[in-house]
Amino acid sequence: MNADQQRWDPDCYRCWAAYVPALGRDVMGLLDPRPGERVLDLGCGDGILTAHMAACGCNVLGVDRDAGFVKATRQRGLSAVQADARHLLGLKLWAGSFDAVFSNAVLHWIPEAAAVIANVRRLLRDGGRFVGELGGAGNIATVRQALHQALHCHGIDAASRDSWFFPTADGYRHLLEDHGFQVTEIRLFPRPTPLPGPLSQWLDTFAATFLDGLDPATRQAVVDEVSKRTASRLCNADGLWTVDYVRLRFRAVKLG
Repeated sequence: MNADQQRWDPDCYRCWAAYVPALGRDVMGLLDPRPGERVLDLGCGDGILTAHMAACGCNVLGVDRDAGFVKATRQRGLSAVQADARHLLGLKLWAGSFDAVFSNAVLHWIPEAAAVIANVRRLLRDGGRFVGELGGAGNIATVRQALHQALHCHGIDAASRDSWFFPTADGYRHLLEDHGFQVTEIRLFPRPTPLPGPLSQWLDTFAATFLDGLDPATRQAVVDEVSKRTASRLCNADGLWTVDYVRLRFRAVKLG
């Protein structure tokens, strides 16, 4: 099982993961969208940040692999297409035409980072900028370790289900530079993030690649075990869960 099989439900995402685009507003400052620019929102989700760029006067196109997210973005009156960031073959007519490509909380779902960066470069004009944020090295380490341990206890190979890609700042800088970008800013930083509900709901939203395909009893046992293993570190006395997010934020410019 891989990230291709991570499922999304726009309604559930809006309910349990609204903090993701809300925190992405900070990344927008690094993008500095300007009126009249052509911007590609790579992994647009339900279009909240896409709409923000459009409100800044940008000519923005949302792209997402998930059909439900594309529909939700279009329902906001925005342009959006369904495409896989590793290929983007349907966007070849736009090669060299975008002033900026923006991506928030998406790239850590795609281990084939080199292919994504190469596609972004093809879409950007010379001097165009690639701005984004993704999970970085150490992201959700407590939950990830607990998932591996709980699945191992049930005789399940967690490694085959774990396709999260959390690079170091140096590693991602080298990837960008190797593909013709000048990195103007990149940093790795912790951002402990309170959840709007229990960890079990977070797991149902974000850990489908680990849990889907398990029989209901095993799935529930794994979720309970992960919650138990992580509670002492991630859950306070009031029952509020705070996950140990670590983010990697960057800005890079396409060299001619």
